[in-house]
Amino acid sequence: MTQRIRQVQLVGQKIRQLRKQRSLTQTELASRIGIQQSDLSRMEKGEYRVSLDTLFKILAEFGMSIGEFFDEMAQESFSRRDVNLVRQFNALPVDAQREVREFVAFKRAQTIVDGTEEPAATAGFDAKSLGLERKGGQL
Repeated sequence: MTQRIRQVQLVGQKIRQLRKQRSLTQTELASRIGIQQSDLSRMEKGEYRVSLDTLFKILAEFGMSIGEFFDEMAQESFSRRDVNLVRQFNALPVDAQREVREFVAFKRAQTIVDGTEEPAATAGFDAKSLGLERKGGQL
């Protein structure tokens, strides 16, 4: 599944979730924003891309800004395991955090050398973005 298709599905799922939280039927919401119920159904299923104009109308009905909408989506995309991992990392002493960053950078570089990962998959994972650079360019 491509990233774009997944994004369309996530937007649709979020619209459905917000609509149900407000106890609205598809017919009611569609009528309020001036679209067909069948189009809203397809949007919620991720079969139909939501136009920016339609998204703004939906968000106006829900009393949300576009920033709030996407911020909630981003927060929901993290699993409990991800959150727990970040908490454990943050609880480590600074030196231990540095060691973890170094190990991650080492393993990412190793997978590229071994040919087990595409170089494009490491975009943004250099020493600087991982926080491995210190003053003077040393770790």
